[in-house]
Amino acid sequence: MIRIITDGTSDLSAQRAAELGIDVMPMRVFFGPESFLDGVDITREEFFRRLASSEELPTTSQLNPDDFLELFQRYTDQGDQVVGIFISSQLSGTCQSACIARDMAEGGEIHVVDSRTVTFALALLVEEAAAMRDEGMSAAQIAAQVEALAQRTRLLAVVDTLTYLKKGGRISAATAAVGGLLGIKPIVGVDSRGTVEALGKARSMAAGLEWIAAHIRKEPADPARLVGFGHSDSPDRLPMCMDALSQVLPQQRPAVIGSIGAVVGTHVGPGAVGVAYIAAE
Repeated sequence: MIRIITDGTSDLSAQRAAELGIDVMPMRVFFGPESFLDGVDITREEFFRRLASSEELPTTSQLNPDDFLELFQRYTDQGDQVVGIFISSQLSGTCQSACIARDMAEGGEIHVVDSRTVTFALALLVEEAAAMRDEGMSAAQIAAQVEALAQRTRLLAVVDTLTYLKKGGRISAATAAVGGLLGIKPIVGVDSRGTVEALGKARSMAAGLEWIAAHIRKEPADPARLVGFGHSDSPDRLPMCMDALSQVLPQQRPAVIGSIGAVVGTHVGPGAVGVAYIAAE
């Protein structure tokens, strides 16, 4: 059997992970001295409520090799092959920890893939991997295919508030104050190297989505691949996002819908909305 494993930054819901037969390894989030497993001890809604009332940003910790080794070894001992797809190595040491655990495991076939992305874009790649598994591909074939898709995966989002970028030191207090008065909505993305970058800014959520649509026209999506839409504690904004991008994303498969969790939500705050897609070759 082929076992597909990802980490909690994929923001796959427990229900969806169970439907796909995916193992999700949760990340730990800290509010001061309090520690929670994201999605296990604290829900998305509870996280954002705490985030809104917290003076300091919460912190998260990467998974370490021991976290992976027990699961890897259990599966390989029973004759299963493992494909692990994890948060961008440019954003966390989690993928490196998985590689260390892979090298420590005794016997078996274990493939570790650097997704070069995060949140619902990572979930999109996991969904693609599950489809490949169900089509009968080998573990090695799945890993190679996902690695190739990762290089073409794009994540674009409009951030609703500058508050959390300011708290995290990404922008100055003065910039946040002026931007807040002007109603500035930053547009952020994850590039092909797997790093977060500021792409632009807009004066409204609608204008930000128009910016994203224009960007997708320049770098079109592969219509045969999945598209993902996600939000941070703002499901009411998803229909607007999906409608705004419907003309530039003529997809043949149902969209993946995601809810941004603690790791990314810490920095973008509530109200963000965006899209993940795989660019055409």
